[in-house]
Amino acid sequence: MITTKKCYSLLLMLVMSVSSVIAQSSISGKVSDTSGMPLGGVNVILEGTTQGAVSDFDGNYTISNVENGSYTLNATYLGYSKFTQNVTIDGESITINFTMSEDAESLDQIIVTGVTNPKSRIESSVSVTTMRPKIIQQSAPRTTAEIFRTIPGIRSESSGGEGNSNIAVRGVPVSSGGSKYVQLQEDGLPVLLFGDIAFATSDIFTRYDSNIGRIEAIRGGSASTLSSNSPGAIINLISKTGKTEGGSIGTSFGLDYGNFRTDFDYGAPIADGLYFHMGGFYRVGEGIRDAGYTANNGGQFKFNITKEFDKGYIRLYTKYLNDRAIAYLPNPIKVTGTNDDPNFSDIPNFDANNQTLHTPYLSQNVGLGESGELRRSNVSDGMNPISTSVGMEASFDLGDGFKIKNNGRFSFNKGGFNSPFPASVSTVSDFLAGDFAVDNGYDSLAYANGDGAVNGSSLIAPVVLFDTQLNNFNNFMNDIRLTKSFDKLDLTLGYFKGIQNLSMSWLWNSYLLEASGDDARLIDALDSNGDPLSVNGLVGYGAAFFGNCCQRSYDTRYNTSAPYLALAFEASENLNLDASIRFDKGQVDGSFAGPSTSVNDINNDGVISQPEQTVQSIDLSNPTTVNYDYDYVSFSLGANYKLKDNEAVFARYSRGGAAKADRILFAGLEYTNSDRINALDFINQAEIGYKRGFERGAVYATLFFAKTIEEGGFEATSNSIIENDYKSLGIEIEGSYRFSDNFNVRGGLTFTDAEIDSGDNKGNTPRRQPDFIYNLIPTFDFGSKNQNSFGLSFIGQTKAYAQDSNELVLPGFVIVNSFVNIGITEKLNASLSANNVFDTLGITESEEGSIVEGQTNYLRVRPVPGRSISLGLNYSF
Repeated sequence: MITTKKCYSLLLMLVMSVSSVIAQSSISGKVSDTSGMPLGGVNVILEGTTQGAVSDFDGNYTISNVENGSYTLNATYLGYSKFTQNVTIDGESITINFTMSEDAESLDQIIVTGVTNPKSRIESSVSVTTMRPKIIQQSAPRTTAEIFRTIPGIRSESSGGEGNSNIAVRGVPVSSGGSKYVQLQEDGLPVLLFGDIAFATSDIFTRYDSNIGRIEAIRGGSASTLSSNSPGAIINLISKTGKTEGGSIGTSFGLDYGNFRTDFDYGAPIADGLYFHMGGFYRVGEGIRDAGYTANNGGQFKFNITKEFDKGYIRLYTKYLNDRAIAYLPNPIKVTGTNDDPNFSDIPNFDANNQTLHTPYLSQNVGLGESGELRRSNVSDGMNPISTSVGMEASFDLGDGFKIKNNGRFSFNKGGFNSPFPASVSTVSDFLAGDFAVDNGYDSLAYANGDGAVNGSSLIAPVVLFDTQLNNFNNFMNDIRLTKSFDKLDLTLGYFKGIQNLSMSWLWNSYLLEASGDDARLIDALDSNGDPLSVNGLVGYGAAFFGNCCQRSYDTRYNTSAPYLALAFEASENLNLDASIRFDKGQVDGSFAGPSTSVNDINNDGVISQPEQTVQSIDLSNPTTVNYDYDYVSFSLGANYKLKDNEAVFARYSRGGAAKADRILFAGLEYTNSDRINALDFINQAEIGYKRGFERGAVYATLFFAKTIEEGGFEATSNSIIENDYKSLGIEIEGSYRFSDNFNVRGGLTFTDAEIDSGDNKGNTPRRQPDFIYNLIPTFDFGSKNQNSFGLSFIGQTKAYAQDSNELVLPGFVIVNSFVNIGITEKLNASLSANNVFDTLGITESEEGSIVEGQTNYLRVRPVPGRSISLGLNYSF
């Protein structure tokens, strides 16, 4: 009997168990983005439970064994708005397909740049902007520097082509070119140790392509203490890893200019916890200005592989870059009117927006090389970075609250910079009446190709060909940090080691060139008897128009060691405090050599022409020793208070430094005495910020103050030493709002009241610093699945002064760009991009600081490129 009862009890329990199992169901579906593309790697969870799933490569997910009841389904994915939906299970499985919208402004995004431990944006006491590929596409950028134009607080003068850009932040000026206070990084390490090396700016060695998963840009804040030479900002290009399988191949070509480019990338898991990513691009063409020859030719390949372990990962990565990209230097332009209200217009036969002084008639440069050997270079090489990098990143949880992370990379860098720089622009008559022509016995000018005499009213451009060899720019960068987590305190001890070689040679020559944008001809000078005083346009082996100043060679090494300490304290559920301090110590050694003059039969014809009587070479037998040390302390204090889950305020004060490299290796500057060395510049910054997320958008505002104490540095284009202190006060605002599932707008505005705080120009506005810079980007999605999109971007600035003297005004401008993206199939897209739709003249730089009012003036300016239209096809897989 007892046995029978036991059997019935077991049977009843089995039936109840089966019923319970039957009562459990599943939730499944597919996740897509707004263009209908599947999203893999999305975390889909039931709130308040441990049940969830991750979508696969095709966007499919399944949550199994869900008991009857009501739940909140949440889906999160980096760079996309959080998806939430209430669901009810009542004995049957259900299907929920949903679309996630890209949201670069999400407060839940995890920030890895300029912080010791990754944190969400809502918890970080820094001003940071994140851009993913779709967001970047909306501004239709043609170069890496053009991407940075839409970052609030950043002023990116992207008129130099693929590199050679001037990048400034928050009113801290570009005192001598490059990105002095802004550091460009790839995957958390500096591209170069210094951002303003003459003819080797960091962006020359940096290319954006389909390998990049996102860009993070932090302004001010802990940038001072978590990297060297970056007190203004860090812009970090972060690569894809391949953890989620996927890839793309795309081709684009210019419709109204010569360019053909192919990009590809692919990444995927190989085995459990092992995955890789690779990709790159190749590009060839004339470029966005009419050069008359193939001016861009080269590409890049990147690869990384990651192995995950139970408590960490190791990632190996490599990059090979070999690119030839034309370097745009100032163009001639006509200016009338007054300094306060100038009228800029094209000179005859030259479109400042769409043409360049590059010409097939000036295709090579011949002279004496660094060691006195006869050499020839190709002007078509332009900016020619050649870089091979290998690196390793590793991160492990050691237990007991300890974590360690190391990121190290060695780069073999070399290349060249070759481009004509106009020393002046004038009529032939004015040139012949000038000191240079008179001193050299010039009586008339004739075209070197035999086209006859040059008319006295014709415009010419005496040019110095900036032929610079980048012999050895190898560097080693390594950052290691150990973190100990206590109950509410994270303590990080880190150590950065950076070793940067700087070996380059300035091998410049001088030519006479007609000021024409269409195959400009070289010009020879003749004496009163009609005999030539130049050879095929070459008037001097050296920088003759600069007084033969600049033939020189560097061979220096910069060894930086920087221990740092960072504290992060969770004072309460809503209040986070952080503090960090860094000690940079630099050791510099090496030498440089200046010019030497000799008589040399360069063309070996047995006749010493006038240019061959004063041939400039490098005096390696009399080098100048470079041997000094420097050190400085940087610190940063910050607090972030979360008012609500989607609202916070923060405040920060920081002091950071930036060391100089080659900019001080000139006469009149100290480079041999550590006690008097002027290698350091400092920025003190204070900022107060507000961030607020909405259901359909977000807004960020930061009030900032910056005080810059700067020593002198050499600027090659003006052949002068610039030394100023500065102060600036301003506010930067950025935000986005999605008005509907189809229409969204994002934008940014920066107001800066900047002032020179020392010297003869004290009280003036720093050169090229507008009061307002701004961007506005509306985007509209359309189609049955919103697979198509159309957008505009308005990128502009108010007026600025050409030079620190505050005489000549550079007018404000707005550049309008547009793009259309059509989803032909689920994975095939076509895009049409137009940059500078209205061919607006936007001048970012002028070599001259004033004009003679009431007459025609000829100046040298760098305008942003004019209209260009490209068509692209992209297949994702």
